[in-house]
Amino acid sequence: MSGDLDALPARYRTVLCDVWGVIHDGARLFPGVIDRFARWKREGRTIVIVTNAPRPADRVEADLIAMGLPRESWDHLTSSGQAGIEALTHPPRKVGFAGSRWDHEDLVAHGVDIADAGEPISEIALTGLDEYRSQVSECEEEISAWVAQDLLVHCLNPDRIVIHRGEEVVCAGALADAVAARGGRVQFYGKPHRPIYQHALALAGDPDPADCVMVGDNPATDMWGACRMGMAGVLVTAGVGHAAYDWGAEFDDWRPLMTVPGL
Repeated sequence: MSGDLDALPARYRTVLCDVWGVIHDGARLFPGVIDRFARWKREGRTIVIVTNAPRPADRVEADLIAMGLPRESWDHLTSSGQAGIEALTHPPRKVGFAGSRWDHEDLVAHGVDIADAGEPISEIALTGLDEYRSQVSECEEEISAWVAQDLLVHCLNPDRIVIHRGEEVVCAGALADAVAARGGRVQFYGKPHRPIYQHALALAGDPDPADCVMVGDNPATDMWGACRMGMAGVLVTAGVGHAAYDWGAEFDDWRPLMTVPGL
């Protein structure tokens, strides 16, 4: 399955591209990213950045630009966080929150009405671990409380882990899995779920999924989502993906077009 992105067939006019593990490592752009995006643009492809980041789309864009990726490099961007914000604000209501103070600030700034301690809630916005903890086991008390109270947990980042400066970082998806495993209620946003792909395609002008390719590093989110949508896939091994992934029966005969070390 190894291949060369220079040989990506011309039929794939729309490129959906993941962020963490493909464009950057959480701190800096990977080598070759700017040139690859420029080449895709010269080839006339439409580029839609699709990320499971729990942050609003405008914050993700600002971060990419700050890292040095020119805004003209891509056409559209959507995030799991943006999809979650839309759900949490329509209709407006009080919700709980679990995550970092930076994510808290982002949600409040984008209209999410986060309840104060002690206020009654039936839902909680989950963006990940806070800045003081790094393992799911450290959140045992909160997880047990959410399940006991039958809270609907809105998971704004389905990723279980990402690679940050070469280190694995636990994400909201791992916490949500722990809730679901105990019978708790979870609503996921982002890849591999259909809504974020459908939104990305709408931004690109509703192309035929068969003429689209998803470029990502995570088989369980990026590639599985592409498979479910009838898209092609390119697996990037710089992040959490790897060529030795055990493709389960759910993939049937679907496999990525190619596996590449990076853009």
